[in-house]
Amino acid sequence: MTEIKRKVLAAAEYIKSIEPNIANIGIILGTGLGKLVDNIEITNTINYENIPNFPVSTVESHQGKLIFGKINDKNIVAMQGRFHYYEGYSAREIALPIRVLRELGVETLFISNACGSVNPYIRRCDLMILDDHINLIGDNPLIGEYDSYFGPRFVDMSEPYNQELISFAEKIAIKNNIKIHKGVYAAMSGPSLETRAEYRFVRTIGADVIGMSTIPECITARQMGLKVFAVSIITDECYPDALQTCSMEEIIYAANIATPKLTTLFTEMIKAL
Repeated sequence: MTEIKRKVLAAAEYIKSIEPNIANIGIILGTGLGKLVDNIEITNTINYENIPNFPVSTVESHQGKLIFGKINDKNIVAMQGRFHYYEGYSAREIALPIRVLRELGVETLFISNACGSVNPYIRRCDLMILDDHINLIGDNPLIGEYDSYFGPRFVDMSEPYNQELISFAEKIAIKNNIKIHKGVYAAMSGPSLETRAEYRFVRTIGADVIGMSTIPECITARQMGLKVFAVSIITDECYPDALQTCSMEEIIYAANIATPKLTTLFTEMIKAL
């Protein structure tokens, strides 16, 4: 047995000893988005620090809890807090919780994140559905020892984000009068925010927004055959010729403003799955 499989199975076994119910839907809650948990009918909560081999969240606003419950009578498991490359975790370590979610029964993964816009048509507090991504983190969760248990080594990424779910989300957004964009997400390692030159660069190569997460989770999920749907909340505007300083407090404030829209989108989608 490979080391990664051993770690994943040990974590899943511990979780199942506390929460035996299968959850078909997984949710990753990004920076400032933990309040979405208020819409979950919670049945069980497990702290990350108690789960064998699980990373621990070190970022402000990431609670570090695995939450089980129901949304519209659908069994879900939510990660209230995620892990980032800039915390010192490798992409491979960031991938472990996603592999554990698959062991718990997850087939569809909803991902949220907070990010900055480099597209002047996408503004602060807007939502953007991820249609594609550009990995500038400098790491990949599939690097290292390979285990066919988790899927193919060379993963096709022609459709990283499920197009059927994207189309479905667009219809729900129209029905609920939610302004929403669709575009390309780029990720760098962080934790420093990008320079004016870097913002120009990512815009030039085709990105609409820039963040520090999501891509390792998406790659891992796709290797295992999970359907992935991801949404960014725009927390700051990164236009090089009009760039202003930005604090973490401002980012979290913007995330809190947009969270109700994201909550409606996710809950309505889960209700109809």
